[in-house]
Amino acid sequence: MSPLATSRAAEFLWVVLPYLAIATFVVGHIWRYRRDQFTWTTRSTQLLESKWLKLGGPLFHLGFFLVLGGHVIGILVPQSVTESLGISEDTYRIFSAVMGTFAGLTMLAGLAILIARRLLNKRVAATTRGWDVAVMLLLVLMVGTGMWNTSVENLIEGGYNYRETVSPWFRDLFLLSPDASVMTSGEIPLSYHLHAIGGWLILMVWPFSRLVHAWSFPVTYLRRRPIVYRARAPRDVRAGARGSRSGSASEKRVHA
Repeated sequence: MSPLATSRAAEFLWVVLPYLAIATFVVGHIWRYRRDQFTWTTRSTQLLESKWLKLGGPLFHLGFFLVLGGHVIGILVPQSVTESLGISEDTYRIFSAVMGTFAGLTMLAGLAILIARRLLNKRVAATTRGWDVAVMLLLVLMVGTGMWNTSVENLIEGGYNYRETVSPWFRDLFLLSPDASVMTSGEIPLSYHLHAIGGWLILMVWPFSRLVHAWSFPVTYLRRRPIVYRARAPRDVRAGARGSRSGSASEKRVHA
């Protein structure tokens, strides 16, 4: 590949693709919400199968939130901040690797159960659409590369300090000053490249898949008026009430 082609590929992967993914993520959600709010759902298959869903769903979501928290700290918080708090890079690396492995295994277990459920249960498989397959493949890519980065690169092989390369590149995207050359450094493992690309691709397909249910928080539930439950009246009271209403109707017909 020529140097020009390499430069163009780098600009596309590490500058164009991120902004394209963010734009698609925002505009796609607006388009879908305005086009058809009735599809803003997970299209739940709980009635078709609930045993494996009750196990895989909580595991996947718990692992996801733990992983998300780890990404926020590792990518958005500069290394200088943790060092100013007295946390050395080795301490941070070991702690993040151990906690990341736990979070990744939890999410991986939940994802494996949910994918097996969707593929092996005929009734659930019948509801699977193309976007579902795309999301499953991307999640496998993200969880697989994430586990490799955390458990192999950072725990077994001594660690790679992504906070000096990947993290600054990511933060610079939101400062509108991304530098593609940072991500083309030969020292960055391929698994980090694949993990980053997979993340942008997930953002691009998010508005068109079941993932939109993540934004359906039951906010109105907190200010909803209480539901009043009343005891059912005795049978003789209900019969008397019906008779009273019938008598009133007969009288009205007579007077009419």
